Amino acid sequence: MKIKTLLLASLLGLLSACSQGADAQPTLFPPDYIPTVVAMTGQAIFATSAAQTAAVIPTDTPLPTETPIPSTALPTATPTFAPGFTEFAQIRFISPGPMSSVISPVKLQVMLVSGRSEIVKVDLIGENGLLLQRGIERVNRNLSGNYRSFEMAFEIRAVSERGYIRISSKDDHGRIENLNTMPVLLYSIGDAQINPVGNMIYERISLDGLEDGDEVSGGVVNLKGMIWPVTDEPVFVEMLSESGVPVSARVLEFNGTDTQPFETTLPYKIKEPTRVRLTFRQDSPSLGTSDPDLKKLIYVYTIELLLNP
Repeated sequence: MKIKTLLLASLLGLLSACSQGADAQPTLFPPDYIPTVVAMTGQAIFATSAAQTAAVIPTDTPLPTETPIPSTALPTATPTFAPGFTEFAQIRFISPGPMSSVISPVKLQVMLVSGRSEIVKVDLIGENGLLLQRGIERVNRNLSGNYRSFEMAFEIRAVSERGYIRISSKDDHGRIENLNTMPVLLYSIGDAQINPVGNMIYERISLDGLEDGDEVSGGVVNLKGMIWPVTDEPVFVEMLSESGVPVSARVLEFNGTDTQPFETTLPYKIKEPTRVRLTFRQDSPSLGTSDPDLKKLIYVYTIELLLNP
């Protein structure tokens, strides 16, 4: 009797469990549970991403002494300039710009057309004409310009002083073909403050009706155009023979350093066709350098002409 009772109780228990299993429904999450999970998952992803990003430490790569033109676009300027000044300078500074505060080493970037000698001279000059650094480099002549970068180290005794970066190149007869200068402030301590180059990317001379390689006849070269003087000093205009001897010369006086028109003539006397370099040059009294070659030159613009009797 006890055995039957136990069997009956076991059977009833089994049937009850089966019934509960058949009728059981899945437990539903609360309505706000899934959005909470999504938010928590997103936060975890962002946290992981931030941790991975923070682990990457940027490194500064020093500029090379000589670099081919980059594949990416060079820094562009949005200068303002007087009408007529649209010719890019043969020696065009990209950085630093005028009166930038620089520390050693100066990181210089330029686009330049070397003279026919293909020798380019880069000088860093301090106050009183002290030559702080000089570099001489051979650069293939490319009328579209070559990109170059330089690092110029220097030491000065004072905390700061005025300086100049002067770049020049000569032709195949030893005459200066182009020269340009950038004024800067040299600091022995502190941080560099680089200014944009502005309209200094253009030549300071604009000639009307006269171009490089032109022929002139009749015993006189008529000059007319616009000029943007660097200083208050006179501008020397001369035609130099291939041996460097002046064929004709003029001295032009200007009022201040604003853009001004000019008009003059250069008479000449020759017996046979003669190639000359028409040269506009200006000195700076504050550039007290004793350089026997470049002297106090601060800007030189030239073109080549063929003079006929």
